[in-house]
Amino acid sequence: MPDKNKHAAPARGWWLPAADPQPAVVLDARARLCDWNPAMHAWLSAGLAPDLLLPKNLAHLVQAVLEQQRAIEDVRVAVPDGRQLLWSFFALTDGHVQGRARDATETLSTFQQAQQARRLYRLIIENTTDLISRHTPGGEFLDASPAAWALLGYWPEQLRGTRIQELIHPQERDELVQRYSRALEQDGYLTLSYRIRHRDGHYLWFETASRAIRETYTGSVVEVVSVSRDITERVRSEEHNRRLQEELTHATRLATLGELASGIAHEINQPLAAIVNYASASQRYLTALQADAELVQRLTLGLERINSHAQHAAEVIKRLRAFLRKGPRKAQRINPAQLAADALRLCAWEAQQQQVEIIQQIPAELPDVHVDPVLIQQVLLNLLRNAIEANQETHPDCPSRIWLTLSQDERRVHLEVTDQGPGLAPEQLASLFTPFFTSKEDGLGLGLSMSQSIIEGFGGGLEARPAETGGLCLHGWLPVLPAQEQVTEK
Repeated sequence: MPDKNKHAAPARGWWLPAADPQPAVVLDARARLCDWNPAMHAWLSAGLAPDLLLPKNLAHLVQAVLEQQRAIEDVRVAVPDGRQLLWSFFALTDGHVQGRARDATETLSTFQQAQQARRLYRLIIENTTDLISRHTPGGEFLDASPAAWALLGYWPEQLRGTRIQELIHPQERDELVQRYSRALEQDGYLTLSYRIRHRDGHYLWFETASRAIRETYTGSVVEVVSVSRDITERVRSEEHNRRLQEELTHATRLATLGELASGIAHEINQPLAAIVNYASASQRYLTALQADAELVQRLTLGLERINSHAQHAAEVIKRLRAFLRKGPRKAQRINPAQLAADALRLCAWEAQQQQVEIIQQIPAELPDVHVDPVLIQQVLLNLLRNAIEANQETHPDCPSRIWLTLSQDERRVHLEVTDQGPGLAPEQLASLFTPFFTSKEDGLGLGLSMSQSIIEGFGGGLEARPAETGGLCLHGWLPVLPAQEQVTEK
């Protein structure tokens, strides 16, 4: 191959357009360089030898072009400066071959990156355990990843054209479709959990995150991309944990009732003793009923009191049965003052025996809350009994006080139980709501952690802080019902 310096002014036997921006050469049948255009001349003048710019198998290419009278395209040449050239060769009418090159560095780099991205995409799509799918705005499957077979028993080809609504549980279908359409149109994304039917007929719990793809100019949703995963085991585990929590909560109520048994027996015994006394007196008055009109009045009063005390005993038993109720949460609208009154009645006898006065600071008007009365009553009872026991540590055998305070702001009802006990060190305060942490010798450490869990389950919270009385203040809060619900329900 001739040296580049010998081609500074080629003797042109062939006409190559000088305006062609792509380098071009003319080769004879032995692959010798006969002519080139200005663009090729510029490359040669830049210090690049022809054998670095042309393919290594140039002679074979020229021979193939001439013998087969066909063009050979896109022959790649890697130039030492990092560029990538693509050469095309075709035969001329006089037994020569013309070659034309183009710099394809950027194109080939982009293509290589696209190939890598495509391989990575396929690797992710084909091996992920989540179902990746594309849908029309109406829910019709456009495509799905191979995980569809493992999760739902359908191959991707079987899902194409199927509407996802056909697989959703009938009880949830209408509500989910409305939420799905509204959220994707307004926000562009949505994550929801629902039941979906497997090909075998049983239902699974799915969690799906969807994002809308919008048309550039109009902004309308043209496609939806979703990623779904099977959360059936997680839902079952959460349900199992919920049942265990209910069992533990019920067991705690039983334990609390056992500790309050003597006070309950005393509270029931008083009205029953009064019933016996009034019944006995009424029997005596009956024997002299005709002799004295005053005895008739006494008999009437006695019977009225028998009825009153019998009703009181029935109310005590009714409250106990409600407190011991076992089953799922039953939230309802109720006034916080009523919850506080019920809890106070259950621990009143214990407070009296320990010489603890419960100071109530409860406003006349409080907004209603939406909770399970029994569970919140359990929380209040636990806080009050803890305060009574704390007072006994610092005020044994002498009068003391605890404060039950209810208040409100725009969004919450606040309840506070403050004692005159020894309080807690900062490190103990930080662990107060940790399960099985207790400062009592015979405590289990479950009461406060369970109380916090219960109150948080209704959108509230429970915290502790040192009190100005030197003891501890336990502060809880619950969200109030919206104003329109307060008016509507009342």
